[in-house]
Amino acid sequence: MLIDGHGRVVDYLRVSVTERCNFRCQYCMPQKPFSWVPKENLLSFEELFLFIKVAIDGGIKKIRITGGEPLLREDLDKFIAMIYNYNNSVDLALTTNGFLLPQCALQLKEAGLKRINISLDSLNPQTAHRIAQKDVLDAVLKGIDRALEVGLAIKINMVPLKGINDHEIIDILEYSRDKGVEARFIEYMENDHASSQIKGMHGREILEVIKSKYEIHKIGRSGSSPSFAYRLNDGTRFGLIDPHKHDFCESCNRIRLSAEGFLIPCLYFDEALSIAQYVKSGDIEGAAAVLATILKDKPKENRWSESQSSDTTQSSSRAFYQTGG
Repeated sequence: MLIDGHGRVVDYLRVSVTERCNFRCQYCMPQKPFSWVPKENLLSFEELFLFIKVAIDGGIKKIRITGGEPLLREDLDKFIAMIYNYNNSVDLALTTNGFLLPQCALQLKEAGLKRINISLDSLNPQTAHRIAQKDVLDAVLKGIDRALEVGLAIKINMVPLKGINDHEIIDILEYSRDKGVEARFIEYMENDHASSQIKGMHGREILEVIKSKYEIHKIGRSGSSPSFAYRLNDGTRFGLIDPHKHDFCESCNRIRLSAEGFLIPCLYFDEALSIAQYVKSGDIEGAAAVLATILKDKPKENRWSESQSSDTTQSSSRAFYQTGG
């Protein structure tokens, strides 16, 4: 069992396999050129897997593959199969923008992927283009349908932005309900790499929009989930991911591993330690020692505050496209 310095059980590893992305979303990396880290700087899937085995043996029960856009990494299905074949009880999930899913959903499912979160910020082609800076909506919707066809469990992620897509919150909720999947509304997490022209919505504002049409009921957090669950009168469930809320970090069970081999204890903070030299040389004990240090030094909470307005909330300097959000 992996325990951090505050007594929390850590059993969830998020693995970013690339920082590359085929979108340039306003809340993530709108100005970043279409370039990428040289391949030789990335850990191979075999090297990543060497550490993942250490993590699973230590008590990791859930692994989420992220990016950038993880589907841009060649042979991703083979990497997923490595993990599944090592321990098929691990909850294997992936977060994607969905653009490439029509071509690869079946391979991912057959490799052992169990669940998938797909970003869908708008059902309007022009708005989706404005956010992603690319014509994306048709491919994403086809990707959602294909993932459902092959039997992947799906959740839809939306980041509501004031004056851009905030009027579509209920549309996304109803679309998800009609598809038989759960929508999750994510508070925009202030970061230095996002557009300075956007403003996010606090969770309470998102809930007020939904309440304008529906009566909602609290369900709560399930275990260490970052999502606070709600339901409508008809049984429809949706989630709210609200990192500004005071209790968001209380049961945090997550650490992150970047494609270059940095172990990251908290999404907000820049502190990280590298395992690259150890896994490249096959030094399992060295990688395990780095993991122990990261757990010991994992922060108790982020610096976002529920009481702060969007104008005063501190911004993170972390590039979320490197750590998977």
